Amino acid sequence: MDRNPSPPSSDAEDEQAAGDSIGNTVYSKHWLFSILTKLIEVISPEKSDSNSNREEVQTELDEEMENDICKMWDMSMDELVLSAEDPLSRVRLDVALFLQEFNAPDIFMGVFAKSKCPRLIEICVGILGNMACFQDICMSISKDDNLGQILLQHLCDSDSPTLLETSRLLLTCLSQAEVANIWVERIRENPSVYECVCFIMSSSTNVELLVKVGEVVDKLFDLDEELMLKWIKNGSCQSVGQSTDDSPEEHPDFKIVPCVLEAAKQVCSDNPEGLDVYMHILQLLTTVDEGIHAIVQSPDGGKETWTLLYGLVCHELCQPDDPPIIIQEQKSVLASILSVLSAMFASQIQQEYVKMRKNMPLIGSLIRILQNMEDCGKRSFDNSKKSQPEETKKSGTVEEDFHLKILKDICCELLSNMLQELTKENILEGLNQGYLNEQKCSCAFQNLLPLYFTSVESFLEALREADQTLADSLEKRFPSLRLQT
Repeated sequence: MDRNPSPPSSDAEDEQAAGDSIGNTVYSKHWLFSILTKLIEVISPEKSDSNSNREEVQTELDEEMENDICKMWDMSMDELVLSAEDPLSRVRLDVALFLQEFNAPDIFMGVFAKSKCPRLIEICVGILGNMACFQDICMSISKDDNLGQILLQHLCDSDSPTLLETSRLLLTCLSQAEVANIWVERIRENPSVYECVCFIMSSSTNVELLVKVGEVVDKLFDLDEELMLKWIKNGSCQSVGQSTDDSPEEHPDFKIVPCVLEAAKQVCSDNPEGLDVYMHILQLLTTVDEGIHAIVQSPDGGKETWTLLYGLVCHELCQPDDPPIIIQEQKSVLASILSVLSAMFASQIQQEYVKMRKNMPLIGSLIRILQNMEDCGKRSFDNSKKSQPEETKKSGTVEEDFHLKILKDICCELLSNMLQELTKENILEGLNQGYLNEQKCSCAFQNLLPLYFTSVESFLEALREADQTLADSLEKRFPSLRLQT
């Protein structure tokens, strides 16, 4: 059975003439109102013993009711790809306003409080999420503190579809500037949100859910540094709740970094966008000292984080057989990963896992990234000159250069720090294994000079001991090095 069957419409023209249509749509007010009435009956049955008993144990929707409420869900669906002037977007707004007018959020709150049916709760949260796509309705939903608290409690639900719809609703609200602070403050004051989110990230194998929860965490950290600091420092062991058991299950202390890493491992092979989200969370953590400490002062000294990120750069992203243009697709996730690696390298230079004898492949990957950026930049510029009007060409080039420049700056900073730590033995190993040669060294120098002259000079001194001929050739290519040595 389809999760969201097509919604019904008013079949008779006389119904439309009588004002039965919702706004300018062909959807029937009478039909939609009848579904809301059925919902009320589901959560408020007649006070007979049989009905009372049925209310306690009913965990499944009958097929007719599920079909009807799914139609209502589909009617409320906001087409995010549409402009505000698009007729279909207007249709969704009309339906959302009708639901708001007839107190659908209050009815749904009754469902959340009384229903034991996961499918019914999922659909009601989903409808609320669709309604929240419209600013005024989102404001109304967000200001209802009772509803807000109930929705946050659903982050501890055991039903994955409900968790997914709850996360979508939260992300929708957090993405609207007018109400974002309401939710940030509400989440900050509710410790169970941290525990539930960490539990999901550390234990779920549902990639779609992990991506959406990651987007919520990413948005929260981006909006509020205070909340991020609180979550970094948090780690107390409390029960995370499915309240269906008399003895709440106890979980180990939740630390934000291991939970983020576990989620990243789950999504990295199946969902590039999800990987980007979790790498950006790690990058945001490194923007504060407490976040860097949380990464590098873990029991393994940050080795798990380094190993995961190292593997992504050296074995998954921007590989030798990839076309240079791949850098455009991967520039965001690469910038996040390299930013974290750079912060870790600067903080953990004495750790065994960052010793240069183990990290020559990473230097080779950094140089390959710079080579691909150069190649991609040249091709993009040539193509834009040929095919685009002048104004479009200028604006597009500026935008692309901006994102690539961020990646280049981060890449160069990490590469310069690593090059100046190389010894003669490291360089000989790099030359023998193909991570270094004249072309690659020239690319590195071209991007590092003049800003990182000291690092290049230090590398060149070690290179003279390993390969004097190559060092002399590079000095000829870059006369500024010869003049200052």
